[in-house]
Amino acid sequence: MSAWYLATLLVLAGDAKKDDDSRSWTVFADKVYTSVGDALDGGLIRVQDGKIAAVVPGSSAGSGDHSLSVAAITAGLIDLSARVDGGAMSVEQSNETIANLRAFDALDRFDEDWVRQAKSGVTCVMASTYDDAVIGGLSVALKTAGADELVERVVQPDVALRASMGQQPSSRNHPASGRPNDFFARRPTTRMGVEWTLRDRCFEAAYSKNDAARAFPGSKEILSVLAGERPIAIQAWSTQDIRTAIFWKEEMEREGFGRPKLILDAAAEVWKEPGLLVRSGAAVVLPPHPLQGRGGEGSFMALDTAKILNDLGVLFAFSSHNAVAPSARLALQPGYAMRGGLPFNAALKAVTINPARMIGIESRVGSIEVGKDADLVLWSGKPFEATSRVVGVLVDGRLILDPRVKTQEQSEAK
Repeated sequence: MSAWYLATLLVLAGDAKKDDDSRSWTVFADKVYTSVGDALDGGLIRVQDGKIAAVVPGSSAGSGDHSLSVAAITAGLIDLSARVDGGAMSVEQSNETIANLRAFDALDRFDEDWVRQAKSGVTCVMASTYDDAVIGGLSVALKTAGADELVERVVQPDVALRASMGQQPSSRNHPASGRPNDFFARRPTTRMGVEWTLRDRCFEAAYSKNDAARAFPGSKEILSVLAGERPIAIQAWSTQDIRTAIFWKEEMEREGFGRPKLILDAAAEVWKEPGLLVRSGAAVVLPPHPLQGRGGEGSFMALDTAKILNDLGVLFAFSSHNAVAPSARLALQPGYAMRGGLPFNAALKAVTINPARMIGIESRVGSIEVGKDADLVLWSGKPFEATSRVVGVLVDGRLILDPRVKTQEQSEAK
């Protein structure tokens, strides 16, 4: 009996309304890709109350009111640069460095981006402030679907401090000429000014440890970054901005302020600085592969960028930047990178366990293991192949995209 025929029988026997409320399932697949070991043939995953209760290799399809059967299963995809934010409304516009601002407070529960992310296989994102500020605030890791209230979807708050290099954080500012008529008459107005602003706040925060008078709102959050207690995710598209971010990290270490953990986000041209990158120990979040090679701020991203990072032993992940275009969705990025020479297993990790490890949430998400959240993506074939697609999604055990719906339609058409 084929897996697809079995799924059709199950959908006829199941209670759809009951399924909608269920968080317990028995899921079968020809292949289960766990992200932390070899793929399982004929794998069975038991989901109980939103958690993975068992992973059984070498199983055959079974029956039951809550059973699902597909060709392949992976852990839910994780996007650290999903850009699900309120745009400029999520930024404290009167201040270029507001490290204690929380991105969560500006999130819109009813934003349609949540649905688009979830149904394309992205089950967890790191939501950050918009990159109009040099230091934008604290990012949050949360699920894209599931519980009704956003606060109930939070995996971990304050997972990273958000910062930005390049043109964007200085683009609205202008030099004061005579009497200022708005609060954008300020620094930074150039890339050099952006770097100076970041360094200034970090130096002042470091000095505040011994001189309380130099403390400011956000200094504690910056000190936690300098101490390596949480990473700092810096947007840096081009080579010059990537260099600046790494040199900032090395200066903080050289001055004895600590050993910050650096995540280079949107680092399209990171492939141009392999030696510097390895020396820095920074992790990398790559932007979507641009169709013509050119991305944000005029950066150029080579098709084999991910392969280069993998060969260097650099921890990296893919992202979608919440792109609306189907070709830029996170589920497709590993396939593009594989065309550039990246092995399948490395591509899988770059959208599952790698991003989870970057922000310290791997104990809950990022792989298929007993005890972890039941965030699963169900595929029609081998993941990331041009002929495969996402047909089902579970978030915390809740069925967000039902793989049986298409199967039932196909069955009725015959």
